[in-house]
Amino acid sequence: METRHNLTQFALLRRQASLTIKEAAAALDVSTRQAKRYESGDCALNRAQIELLQTRVEKIRSEHIGEKKKYRFIDLFAGIGGFRKGFEKHGECVFTCEYDDACWDTYMKNFSCTHDLAKDIKDVEIPKIPEFDVLLAGFPCQPFSLAGVSKKNSLGRLHGFKCEDQGQLFFDVARIIEHHRPAAFVLENVKNLRSHDRGKTYKVIMSTLEGLGYSFLDDVIIDAKHFVPQHRERIFIAGFRSDVNFSFKALRDELRRMGFSHKMDEVLHNGNDELDPQYVSEKSGMPLSKYTLSDKLWKYLQDYRAKHEAAGNGFGFSAVSTNDTARTLSARYHKDGSEILVTQEKKNPRRLTPRECARLMGFDRPLSSNWKIPVSDTQAYRQFGNAVVVPVIEKLADYLDPFIEQSIAAPQSQVSINFSLKDQLESATG
Repeated sequence: METRHNLTQFALLRRQASLTIKEAAAALDVSTRQAKRYESGDCALNRAQIELLQTRVEKIRSEHIGEKKKYRFIDLFAGIGGFRKGFEKHGECVFTCEYDDACWDTYMKNFSCTHDLAKDIKDVEIPKIPEFDVLLAGFPCQPFSLAGVSKKNSLGRLHGFKCEDQGQLFFDVARIIEHHRPAAFVLENVKNLRSHDRGKTYKVIMSTLEGLGYSFLDDVIIDAKHFVPQHRERIFIAGFRSDVNFSFKALRDELRRMGFSHKMDEVLHNGNDELDPQYVSEKSGMPLSKYTLSDKLWKYLQDYRAKHEAAGNGFGFSAVSTNDTARTLSARYHKDGSEILVTQEKKNPRRLTPRECARLMGFDRPLSSNWKIPVSDTQAYRQFGNAVVVPVIEKLADYLDPFIEQSIAAPQSQVSINFSLKDQLESATG
């Protein structure tokens, strides 16, 4: 079975054609079951089927001819494309890697995917990644986040670099940087990355990047509250191949001057915004009743909060109204919505709808409904909870653009890398 970056030929072509498995099955006039067999590689497409899908891909590709960009970037651990959405103003995406199939469904419906694609970064043939100028990667944060570490400790599992499933993926990113030597990279993770394992994790990451010849490094912690009504702090690390006199200082100063002014009324359905029948009533324009908490769940959350307040803990639900700022939206939001409950007059509070989450994360602008959400509510909550905030990325892209241009234009110096990624990994996990 022919593959490209660990995807079967069918999986690659259908994603490049922006088709779900069900849609691809209809296009090929086969059953969904048969399409799933093509997807897994249990059987191969025939020549006519390949040509049909390739024709669709070429049609999409032709629609984007003439869109000249300053540089080429790759999108690793892409999720639903928050990094890409923020950087596409300046650059062209030439490679996307994402493991989760439900994320792919959303990604395909919102972006052109005619470029190279991959599923598992661990299996990617690094030399075959197309040439690029900028690497973007929000590598998995669960092994380093406060909540993730707490959960793994409670289950007796290892966290940080010792988490073999996710903790060592940074070194896969480092191997790509080592081979391709891009002009620049931007990495994203949780704020706790700095303090995880008493600062050792952060030290390993920075020393690894410097060891690869990227000494022009800086990081910045940005609270999304500057751009949307959500307290969400994330660390961004940027590095450059050439001496471009880079620093995040000017951005830090600008963010301090910006302050925080965004409120929940910018994202909440108000009965007058664009009708979204998937989530709101056609009669009232307000969220469907299924988003209001049941009496049983609401009582449980109130009792849970009262129990922890009596014990002197801060655990419990958080309720917001139109003039408030929300807590951090997490991937577990689908379970009970407790971190962001919207108050309602004479009713139990409710969860945010997925559309409101799209706005809270900046994929949609205030009171707009342009972002396509083709997945279930549960998957949508997970996807937005794991995503980056798009206006934050847009700000980063604008700020970094002149440095990236300088780094691309600068002649590459020969860097002697007396350094072993294998040794770094062994040291980090030993």
